[in-house]
Amino acid sequence: MKRMSGKYIKPARGFNADLQEAPDGLSLVLACRIFHNAHMTVRQFTGGCFVALAAGSILAQPNLGYTNTPIIPGTPWRVHDGTRPQPRVVTPGATFSQLAPAPSDAVVLFDGKDLSQWQSSSNGPAQWKVENGYVEVVPYAGGIRTTNRFADFQLHLEFAEPAEVKGSGQGRGNSGVLINGMYEVQVLDSFNNPTYPDGQAGALYGQTPPLVNACKPPGEWQSYDIIFESPRWNADGNLVKKANVTVIQNGVVLHHKREFFGSTDGIGGVPHKTLGSYTKPHPPEVCIELQDHHNPVRFRNIWIRVLGEYDTP
Repeated sequence: MKRMSGKYIKPARGFNADLQEAPDGLSLVLACRIFHNAHMTVRQFTGGCFVALAAGSILAQPNLGYTNTPIIPGTPWRVHDGTRPQPRVVTPGATFSQLAPAPSDAVVLFDGKDLSQWQSSSNGPAQWKVENGYVEVVPYAGGIRTTNRFADFQLHLEFAEPAEVKGSGQGRGNSGVLINGMYEVQVLDSFNNPTYPDGQAGALYGQTPPLVNACKPPGEWQSYDIIFESPRWNADGNLVKKANVTVIQNGVVLHHKREFFGSTDGIGGVPHKTLGSYTKPHPPEVCIELQDHHNPVRFRNIWIRVLGEYDTP
């Protein structure tokens, strides 16, 4: 790796890159782990980002996020903070739950044939393209959501980012799993594609980055296994339980019973770059929505099963 000129501070832990202070005074941290296909992690810093490339060069990138957004409660980080630490990269196994058959008590939401279990986000017919066993986002056609609703569930779905890479950051392979159109697990091509950490693949968008980056290269099929528990309100309309989620991507845990601290910003009427909140009660039964963010992301093998209760056959 080509070393930058500048004032030396100390070695980056666990790698032979250095922590440097550049001549312009911007402090930075660059911590890389190399995996196959030169997939690397990038740590953030005040003033920008440096991306390590296969050729060993280092390219300065503009800021990845925002500096004028609210502080996320319980953290020092802002919503969509580009200086938040980037999750480390984990290379997942070749397969995990890809093409996993649905269990006997599951509702099959998409079997590769039609969208009979779906409608558009505006309650009309679903307009996405179905072919070759998958459904593909039709840009600007709007999102699709399930016609039925489910409380406290296990959801399996598979997705593939466009094989032809276009755009960068949030403009590359963007979609999302929007639970009740309110709580988003981000879908994004985060393979060698830095963005603000709470907006990368697997993030609880605008709230919590994933523990790790377990993305496969563009064009390869990936899996999400999501266990979601709905929020609850009492008879007086007071929140007594926040929504929480466990997310496994390609066999790697990204979140374990992590709470949403409210609705996701940028969807469901919540302004972008604001703190989510639980504005009004809703039933525990929720729909599953797949987002149209104007990128042709593909989905397949989608099924869901209600968790049920202990000692209740």
